[in-house]
Formats: sequence, C-alpha cells, structure tokens
Amino acid sequence: MSPTLTRIGAVARKEFIHVRRDPRLLAVVLVMPIMQLLLFAYAISFDVRNLPTLVVDLDHTPDSTAYVRAYEASGLFEVTSRADSLAAVDGAFDRNEARVAVVVPAGFARSLARGEAAEVGILLDGSEPNSARIAQTYAAALNQLESRQIAVTWAATQGIDLTQSGSVEPRLRTWYNPERASSIFLVPGLMVVVIMIVTAQQTAVTLVREREQGTAEQLLVSPLRRVELMVGKLTPWVLMAFLDLVVIAVLGLFLFHIPLRGSVLALGIGAALFVASCLGIGLIVSAVAPSLDTANMAAFLVAFLPAFLLSGFAFALDQVPTVIEWISRVFPARYMVTISRGVFLKGAGLDQLWPEVAALAAYALVTLVLAARLNGRRA
Repeated sequence: MSPTLTRIGAVARKEFIHVRRDPRLLAVVLVMPIMQLLLFAYAISFDVRNLPTLVVDLDHTPDSTAYVRAYEASGLFEVTSRADSLAAVDGAFDRNEARVAVVVPAGFARSLARGEAAEVGILLDGSEPNSARIAQTYAAALNQLESRQIAVTWAATQGIDLTQSGSVEPRLRTWYNPERASSIFLVPGLMVVVIMIVTAQQTAVTLVREREQGTAEQLLVSPLRRVELMVGKLTPWVLMAFLDLVVIAVLGLFLFHIPLRGSVLALGIGAALFVASCLGIGLIVSAVAPSLDTANMAAFLVAFLPAFLLSGFAFALDQVPTVIEWISRVFPARYMVTISRGVFLKGAGLDQLWPEVAALAAYALVTLVLAARLNGRRA
C-alpha cells in the first residue's frame, strides 16, 4: 500500500474511533436521519380530506336536503355540524370547528322550480390557504355537476333529449403519483434534506473540533500533507452519508411504498456529487467559523434552510419570485431533489438528468477547491 493511502487510512481510522467513543454523535449521524425521515414524512402532508363543514340550511326542503347530501357524499367535505342562522358561521370558524360553511338560503327550491339561478353561499376559512384553495375548487366542480343534473332533469320534464347535444368530457389522468399522495412527493426530497443537514453539519465541526482541542497543530506538523488530512477526515463522513442514503431509500421503498422507476446509476452518481458538494460547504464553514458553537449554527442555517425552502422539496420553484428561483441555483439541494424525484418517480436516467448532474459536479469542484484554499490559509 502506498504511503499516501496509509496516511489517509490512519486519519480515517482516527475519525472512526472518535465517532465510536461518542454515542451521542453516532446517534446524530445514524439514528437522527431515520427519525427525521419518519417525523417529516408523517407530519408534513399536503393531502386535504374530510374538511369539517358547517351546514346552514335555511330552506328546509327536499331540494336543499339533496343539495347538502352531495357534499356529504363527496369525500372531501365532512358535515360535522348544522345551524339555523348565518351568525353561527363566525363562531364555528373562530373555534376551529369548521373550515367550510355551506349556506342554503330560503327560497332555494322555489328558485329552482321557476328555472332561476338558485344562489348558495360557500364560505371558506382562509387561515389555511391550501385547504381553502382545494375546497374552493372542489365546491365549484361539485356545483357544476349539480347544475348539470338539474338541467338534465328539467330537459327530461320538457321532453328534450340532451344526449343529442354535443359535450366535452375530460379524461383526467395523473402521471407518476396517481393517488396524489404527499408521501410519494415528499420522501425523495426528504432524503436530500436529511443527508445535507447531517453531512454539512458534521463536516463543519470536525476541523473546528481539532482546533479547539489543540490537535490541529500536531496534525499539521506531522508528515501528513494537507490533502491527505482532509481526505482522511472526510472519508468516514462520506461512508456514513451513503449508509444514511441507503437506509432512507430502503425505508422509503418498503415503508412508504415509494416506487424506484429510474436509473440507480444516475441516483448513485448524483448522490456522490451531492455528498461532495455538502462536504465542501461544511469545510468552508469550518474554515471561517471561530468556534464549535458557531460552526454548528452556521452549518445548520446554510444546510437546513436552503435545503428545505429553496430546493423544491416543499414548494414548486416555478411558483416563487424569479429572484428567489435564481438564488436557489446557488445551493446543491435544488439539483439533487430533481435527480431524486426523477429517478424514483419518473423513471429518469442520465440522459434526462445530465444537466443536474453536471451542475452538481461543477458545484462540488468549486466548493472543494475553495474549501481547500480557505483551510490552507487558516492553517
């Protein structure tokens, strides 16, 4: 074995001994990512169902009862309470007893019988915009169906056959996630967020810890070259990052039933470059952080907030302001989330994902070179 590999192996062995001697650090690196995956996957959900709904039926006719029954059968609205006055809506919203209020005014059936437009009120609690937006869309579609059914019934009484008229009937199909389950959408992105937090944060503190313990000077005067020292210290974190990646992927496949449709090779190459990019970020933080506490806080802020908010993990980047979208290009999580979802959900390979892979390769090169220069200057 060459002297270079021997020295790198010695430094890597030293790092593994440090990790083994600190059970808390081992728990943070190996157990915490799994806990974060489970907590995020179960706690974060964009699925909307069984919205508590208040019904205010002021008409009390068979027609109004049939109209309300359509909401009860929808699966999205769950009628949890009824009232006889419009004033009850404010109280129900204030006490969070309802998210939607359906108000059927007096004269509803009479308007239908005269062939007039029967107005109804759909009141939404906008304190949860996602629920309100979906409820509004669903309520509009439900009322269109009810209007069509009323038109068909009226035509039948007039002896008119509406089946002879043309119509548009859309056939909707959702690709990649037919059930539109949040876990299918979130878990491939969660993998990226968790790996970035663990890798960048632990890398950031490893060199700062050496400085605070006074062993950095001893390492620098040893026969070790600076590159060998950095490679040796980073090797354990690379291996543990890939172990976390494999564990999270297996949990996603078997616990959350995430499909794996694309190229494992593309996922592996992207993950390797992403881990290298995170290591570079951690090393840059370690070079500029004056203390261990500062390194911990800076690494968390640099890793977690961009990975969570600017990667497309939770929010579509084509829906954010242009300035924010351009800022997101400065962080590697954006590209890895695209790779992860492309491989897991869309069956993509390197021929589709090469722009993101190339961006990660450039990012890893720039950050590692910058980190080497900064740490060399700090030494």
